[in-house]
Amino acid sequence: MQASLSKLQSPGAVQAALDEFRSLGRAVFLEKYGFGRSRDFLVVDPKSGGMADSKAIVGVAYGYAVPDAGPLRASDFSGGEATVVPKLRALGFTVVRIGEDWSEEEVDATVEAYFRMLALEAQASAYRKTDFNAELRQRLRGRSKASVELKFQNVSAVLHALNLPFVPGYKPRGNTQLLLRKAVQRFLLENAAWVATIADAMEDARPVNARPFQAVLVEQPQVENVVVPDLGRVRLPRKIDFAGRDQANRKLGRAGEQWVLEYEQARLNQVGRPDLFARVDWVSDRLGDGAGFDIQSYEETNAPRYIEVKTTNAGHASAFIVSRNELEFSKEAGEQFVLYRLFEFRRSPRLYMLRGDVSQHVALEPLDYRAAFRRVQAA
Repeated sequence: MQASLSKLQSPGAVQAALDEFRSLGRAVFLEKYGFGRSRDFLVVDPKSGGMADSKAIVGVAYGYAVPDAGPLRASDFSGGEATVVPKLRALGFTVVRIGEDWSEEEVDATVEAYFRMLALEAQASAYRKTDFNAELRQRLRGRSKASVELKFQNVSAVLHALNLPFVPGYKPRGNTQLLLRKAVQRFLLENAAWVATIADAMEDARPVNARPFQAVLVEQPQVENVVVPDLGRVRLPRKIDFAGRDQANRKLGRAGEQWVLEYEQARLNQVGRPDLFARVDWVSDRLGDGAGFDIQSYEETNAPRYIEVKTTNAGHASAFIVSRNELEFSKEAGEQFVLYRLFEFRRSPRLYMLRGDVSQHVALEPLDYRAAFRRVQAA
């Protein structure tokens, strides 16, 4: 049965628990009273300015307030936004959500460190993420290694939402601090030229020597429903529109199409139809763009496979541009149309395939309009 916190009415009891937390240290305090680390909320110690695990503090404070009952165990009451947080705030204490207690100076330092890593990644230069973590923590106020890692993941989430490349290994993690989102956007706008050079380097179409075709095929990303606070439309300079740059970079696109030709040769050989490869047609090379697909290959049954290739040096879930012509052709051709999304091309190419109507696999966002002085109406 869950205990009621109504008997905890003394700010002094909470402060006593905070004093003990500070004296024993976090690990010993939590172990002594059987609590885990807070996943969502921390309470600020007004004496030291430090942070403590909110539920553990309330449980121990209850023992100070009601000595006959003793401290509550973690299983005795529920923590979180509906119970512990309002209780602590009602007693005059500041409670913060984990990750949102960072100052503007700390956030700016984190964003700057992250982009230095991204620049090294774009240049294919060796670096260690742990070194950047340790260096950054020297500039922050007592942040743990794990909290810095989480903040780097938050930066990845902001960049991913803007369709920009992010550091591999820092998988995007949402629930980002408003201050962080603004800091990333400000950094992009104030350092547009430098970020553009990173984007240029990320588009490098250096030839790939290894062709591990048998291990290259992966599942497509899942479409996520993401709620983003309305901060006004972020109008980034055209030079750092990563999805658009990939589309415009014919050198990268051509390198990807050449790679897919080799992939098709290996695929058809594997299914016992090497004869079909002699009939494969690189349509975009022979006729240019406009057919709605790049390569005509074949299924093992002799049925045509119309392949549109989208190549990027960015990650698995990075956005790409689909033309109206390509979209319409994918609907007309149905299951014979296959979009090959080739990603992490420079590092170690991997691939997923979207078969049939593209709009059934991805969320499409209109980007451009044709302005005319004739309005076409149905007959």
